[in-house]
Amino acid sequence: MATDNAPAAPACPAGQGAARKLRQWLLVACAAVAGLGAAAEAWAQADVPSLFTNRGTVGNTRHNLTQRQSGGGGPEGTFMDRTRNDYNEVCVYCHTPHGSNRTTAAPLWNRTMAPTAYQTYDLLGSPSITQPISPPGAASLTCLSCHDGQTAVDSIINMPGAGRYNPAQETAQNNAFLDSWTNPRGPATTSHGRIGQECSICHAPSGGAIGATDFSAFVIGTDLRNDHPVGIRFPADAGAGSDFKDPPRKEARLAYFDTNGNARADAGEIRLYNSGEGYEVECASCHDPHGVPSAGPGSVFLPTFLRVSNAGSAVCQSCHTK
Repeated sequence: MATDNAPAAPACPAGQGAARKLRQWLLVACAAVAGLGAAAEAWAQADVPSLFTNRGTVGNTRHNLTQRQSGGGGPEGTFMDRTRNDYNEVCVYCHTPHGSNRTTAAPLWNRTMAPTAYQTYDLLGSPSITQPISPPGAASLTCLSCHDGQTAVDSIINMPGAGRYNPAQETAQNNAFLDSWTNPRGPATTSHGRIGQECSICHAPSGGAIGATDFSAFVIGTDLRNDHPVGIRFPADAGAGSDFKDPPRKEARLAYFDTNGNARADAGEIRLYNSGEGYEVECASCHDPHGVPSAGPGSVFLPTFLRVSNAGSAVCQSCHTK
């Protein structure tokens, strides 16, 4: 949107660097509209791939959607405040101690879970699929509640503060309810961004309008046919003589590859979820949404919240015998 206060667009010379100069100008122009002043001009000089340390706490990862604090934390709120509510709490974007989503078998889940039809891997008719595939379970639907791009990243049921609980938000996003929130440290949002849609205006493969980090790999969508099957049952006959390894630990709702032998499903171990149809592969089988290293000796951050490093196809070979 043009304004009287926006800086004049620079002449973009033909050839290399023109696109980058345009992105820099757009960043400064947007910043001027947002009232950011000189700080925005400094940001325009280079794209920073990540503002996070990925150490110690989920608050230092991209799953922190609050305004960035000194020393680490979430995205720069002066931009993000226009596209999502800053609840000033990290965990509340997914969890709430009271008034959680009653439709979802996930721990104190706070996000809207709109009914969504997904295209699953079995629709490809691959002869390698020998096990039944059911719709994604809770350990996938919770991830997809953001990553399928259908629901705003700030669409929650129970916002911080008294009188901010709306049970109708369990299955349907209500923008009037979300608009009732006022960002405490910046302007009120004018839209509630969805990953792959509003978020991708900036987080696009080309860098979008401001050269932001590309998030397209995290946009799963509703067509799951090009992703590892979720909701697929793990073979009951896994083990010696089969193409699958048998998880050494099995509990009523979980089976897991107990690599350290402590009889506990640790964050860094691949697992399978039993929602009543047998042990199945879900998104959280391989990804830990809270997954950050301790920063202690030998701890290493694994991109995309993987539970184990995939060096040498280690994630695949946790389950598959190849």
